[in-house]
Amino acid sequence: MNQAVADYLLNLPKWQAELGEVLRNMVHETIPEAEERIQYKKPHFLKNGHYAAVISPSKDAVAFMIMNAAGIDFPKGFEGPAERKWIKLKEGSTPDLAALSELLRQASGSL
Repeated sequence: MNQAVADYLLNLPKWQAELGEVLRNMVHETIPEAEERIQYKKPHFLKNGHYAAVISPSKDAVAFMIMNAAGIDFPKGFEGPAERKWIKLKEGSTPDLAALSELLRQASGSL
């Protein structure tokens, strides 16, 4: 775990910080070898030097982006082009961590 990512999450509004930490832990449980860093002013997670996921807070949401997504069937609620998909999580929403983890596992499997 990278201290810069921890500090970044701590400086978000409380609900975004808590959600970001949940997503961060899910990434590390799904991809134990993932490296994390702040890049383009957001937490990025890499596997074997390739982008696997991004946590992207905005004013009223936290977007969780899965990279290398081409060929994977994403459920309703995800947006983005074939190579990367994201879901925007609003305050009070409860993400389906099992489903996110499975999608991330599939997408990062070939990295």
